[in-house]
Amino acid sequence: MLLTGTVVVDAETVIEDGAVVTAGDRIEAVGPAAALRDRYPDHERRAFDIVAPGLVGAHVHSVQSLGRGVADDTELLDWLFDHVLPMEAGLDAEGMRLAAELGYLECLASGTTTVIDHLSVHHADAAFEAARERGIRARMGKVLMDKESPDGLEEATERALRDSEALIRRHHGAENGRIQYAVTPRFAVSCTEECLRGARDLADAYDGVAIHTHASENEDEIAAVEAETGMRNVHWLHEVGLTGDDVVLAHCVHTDEAEREVLADTNTNVTHCPSSNMKLASGIAPVEDYQRRGINVALGNDGPPCNNTLDAFTEMRQASLLAKVDDRDPTAIAAETAFEMATVNGARAANVERVGTLREGWKADLVGLTTDNERSTPIHDPISHLVFAAHGDDVRFTMVDGQVRYENGEHVGVDAAAVRERAQTYAEELFAGIDAAAATSGNTAERE
Repeated sequence: MLLTGTVVVDAETVIEDGAVVTAGDRIEAVGPAAALRDRYPDHERRAFDIVAPGLVGAHVHSVQSLGRGVADDTELLDWLFDHVLPMEAGLDAEGMRLAAELGYLECLASGTTTVIDHLSVHHADAAFEAARERGIRARMGKVLMDKESPDGLEEATERALRDSEALIRRHHGAENGRIQYAVTPRFAVSCTEECLRGARDLADAYDGVAIHTHASENEDEIAAVEAETGMRNVHWLHEVGLTGDDVVLAHCVHTDEAEREVLADTNTNVTHCPSSNMKLASGIAPVEDYQRRGINVALGNDGPPCNNTLDAFTEMRQASLLAKVDDRDPTAIAAETAFEMATVNGARAANVERVGTLREGWKADLVGLTTDNERSTPIHDPISHLVFAAHGDDVRFTMVDGQVRYENGEHVGVDAAAVRERAQTYAEELFAGIDAAAATSGNTAERE
């Protein structure tokens, strides 16, 4: 296929009247459109206003797609224990499949081709099957929770690790490497030391398996960890082995100088989730300080209940604007930096090779966008446009691994309207049951 763009752009290059040629799952050539049309006269053609790399959602919760809007205006730990975890506990395999499929369809329709997905404790197989079939590139894993967790989610440590290993054997490296595994402790508050150390041992036992968890998102979370361990969150995670270039820590909003030194010294990846951190009033992550230290910072949406959208374009804009306000510096997180965070930095965090830029021999993960709207007129700088003005609904074409997954408002090979209808019905029944149970008990989920 030959994809032409009025502009072809990635984090390194802008080509006016450019083209990208794909063959199989790879990019075969990138350059001026005229030359490539002559060189590949028989290739199937598509034309767009902008051709760009697929975006990377480096921390998402597809499982939470059914809870969009159920816990607005709520502090993090209340949001989690009173609303989100009861939702996850109520999901059966059908619900997990629907939630994951809905989330992946939203990502693909809005230009995200790779996700690092934090699932739930049960029914992870259903989400893996959804990722396989919908064609998204994913690093994903079953959640580990072996203490201080609601009924229906807390597991025995040995079983949690054993089930994770079984999932690794079934799914890691599937679809020619498009599906990868991440051992996924929820966070230090809900995991014993044995569980956290076991997560590291499990990741080390299998080539290419990573670790994905939350860290230092909220001050109450940090206080709970310090009260139990005598250490701040990042120091505790480092003590039990959960730092390193194969580790993705979501949020890292509240870290001190010594913790930042640990993140830098260990090459640990951080995912910044600006919309979620604002909505939950968690705080503002010190992204520019992380970047000055050489820490790789990617972007994530987090989950629909704390963001309401999985549109990665929103996160680029929010990341830049939030940094400018926080630093009182209009140069903070320039558009180019935000775009890198959503592409090459995200691919690095996900530990996926040859993804995130448009280069010969790299994976054919591409998006085509329209600029046929008032919001896109005029365009003086395409990177500025993508970060500050573009929306996910500008995406007209999404390709992953050389396969077209979304085109002209339609998902290829799936009845998206039917998925939405089933998800709506399931979600209504799920939350009716949760509300009834809460009314019967006279309380929402209790926690220490």
